[in-house]
Amino acid sequence: MTVGIWLGDAASDGTSTPLDGASAIEKAVTRSGKRRHLIFNNRNGPSLQHFLAQPQRKPGAAANAAEPDEVPYMAVSDWGQGRKYYVEVYGCQMNVSDTEILMAVLNKAGYLRTMDAADADVVFLMTCAIREKAEDRIWSRLAQLKAQRTKTRPERAPMVGVLGCMAERLKERLLEADKLVDVVCGPDAYRSLPRLLSLRAMSADGVANVMLSADETYADITPVRLDANRISVHLSVMRGCNNMCSFCIVPFTRGTERSRDIDSIVEEVRVLSQQGIREVTLLGQNVNSYRDTSQSGAFETQGYGADLSRGFSTIYRRKEGGRRFAELLHRVAQVDPEMRVRFTSPHPKDFPDELLYVIRDNPNVCRNIHLPLQSGSTSCLERMRRGYSREAFLDLVLHIRKVIPDVTFSTDVIAGFCGETEAEHADTVGVMREVGFDMAFMFAYSMRERTHAHRKFQDDVPADAKARRLQEIIDTFHVTARKRNQRFVGTQGLVLYEGLTKRHARPFGSDDHGHKVFLNGSVLADLKPGDYVRVFIDSATSASLSATAIKKTTLSAYYQQFPQPEFGVA
Repeated sequence: MTVGIWLGDAASDGTSTPLDGASAIEKAVTRSGKRRHLIFNNRNGPSLQHFLAQPQRKPGAAANAAEPDEVPYMAVSDWGQGRKYYVEVYGCQMNVSDTEILMAVLNKAGYLRTMDAADADVVFLMTCAIREKAEDRIWSRLAQLKAQRTKTRPERAPMVGVLGCMAERLKERLLEADKLVDVVCGPDAYRSLPRLLSLRAMSADGVANVMLSADETYADITPVRLDANRISVHLSVMRGCNNMCSFCIVPFTRGTERSRDIDSIVEEVRVLSQQGIREVTLLGQNVNSYRDTSQSGAFETQGYGADLSRGFSTIYRRKEGGRRFAELLHRVAQVDPEMRVRFTSPHPKDFPDELLYVIRDNPNVCRNIHLPLQSGSTSCLERMRRGYSREAFLDLVLHIRKVIPDVTFSTDVIAGFCGETEAEHADTVGVMREVGFDMAFMFAYSMRERTHAHRKFQDDVPADAKARRLQEIIDTFHVTARKRNQRFVGTQGLVLYEGLTKRHARPFGSDDHGHKVFLNGSVLADLKPGDYVRVFIDSATSASLSATAIKKTTLSAYYQQFPQPEFGVA
């Protein structure tokens, strides 16, 4: 892999002239006149000597080694010294996880978090690039921040940093955009953020590090939680994606797959259990393709659950060996039988029987599986490069329901992908009806630059047709979900109490199947967030359940009294 350091004049076409590392920094600091930007990327690199001079991170480093990168040719001092930063998070749960990692790095470098943007020396936006609308929100927010900097705080204008997927995708444009952004940092470069801030403070006009790594997992960094009072957390176990679905930008913004070692994950779960965390969600772009090849003295099993789902394939050559996701999920579930375990976001291709058995046989592994459909048309799925047919997907649903009788499914669906016909759309609606998803994330297609679809296809479905098809998909989902949720009415369930909703202060929690459950009853007076409560389901909508709290209990005690079903649910 090559590493690039770019510093150049901001030409009208957005190009820059590359310079050597040390001289680039010197010129960034001393030269006046035209705007100049320092950009670290994967295209051009410093000399071999620069790499030989870099200190190597020692194996088995301390679990909270959130030290900023020490880079010999960037001999500048850290800029923390009590300065305050403010973070706004947009997009997926991976961005929340990344924010908690970068907070650990910044805190270690001497920065302090503030909850008030007006009090910040640096304002960070953790961004998403999955759809155009997500990026439009960031551009609008940057314009607001610029107005605040120039009008309300000209004497102490904060720096502005753009982080995450949009940072990697639009690095040059962000730095060139009318001085909206000072620092750009990609998902694999958070260790370098204190250094980038130091460089910017030394008068480089704009600084970016968007290097993608083949091995960065941040396994040695203990995240600083955004909300210290939460009773559930997301724990990143792998990063990147190899699937290269034609519509998806993730492999280009987050790189190829690499997995954390199983020892560090299990140990972090143990610590979370000791801290009173009641629910952990294992997180990854393709979480169930987890593959750990590290040396482990505690967990020697390898190859357990390595097969693909029946009828599924990949466009890349899969690697053999290593500990797979079934092994990881089993080990995590054993840490604390009172801690619920979830995982997201999986790919349908990676559900071997061994993984299904782990979910079935461990009461604390939740019975909700996210199964992204994207399209219900085989021909459309081929253009999407998803690696399965309509029939294979439906067969997988039936097989999972046979193994895990009380399972519920959530999904992702795209309306109006390139070349989608009315017949292909009808196939998608048909699968929605046949499966009966319990939850769904549904969007109109948004073409992303650099993807396979951008290179090979035309975004030729009119906007009004996309909107109509999306609405039909949404309507179908609500009809089927409302019907399926009625089967819970009149039954008992186990709910993890989470507290009061922010908007209406209603008591609520979540059940084993991923539903939000609104609660009532005198028992609530004795509950605190993190308690399990046995409930009686009174009513249901397509999106939630309402229940009467009956008795405080534990996860183990509940499932001893009310074992999970052994036979399929229609």
